[in-house]
Amino acid sequence: MSFSIYVGNLPWRTTADDLKALFEPYGAVENSRIVTDRETGRSRGFGFVDMAEDEAGKKAIAELHNYDYGGRPLTVNEALSKQGAPRGGA
Repeated sequence: MSFSIYVGNLPWRTTADDLKALFEPYGAVENSRIVTDRETGRSRGFGFVDMAEDEAGKKAIAELHNYDYGGRPLTVNEALSKQGAPRGGA
């Protein structure tokens, strides 16, 4: 099971490859993805990184939270599981 990390406040031009490169110094990155708007295909300014080891993920969070990336302070924390995430709606 991989360790999933939420990365927010990303510059709009950030790609999944950029995100992977940012996290690779901390350990093996299994997957990186940028969340995009369904209608426009543009980045929504956040993404997720899955790391192979929990300790590597925790170190990356500790060092990259509030890190200045492209002139923006990143928000980096452990991603909530889909089961634990609140659902929107009325």
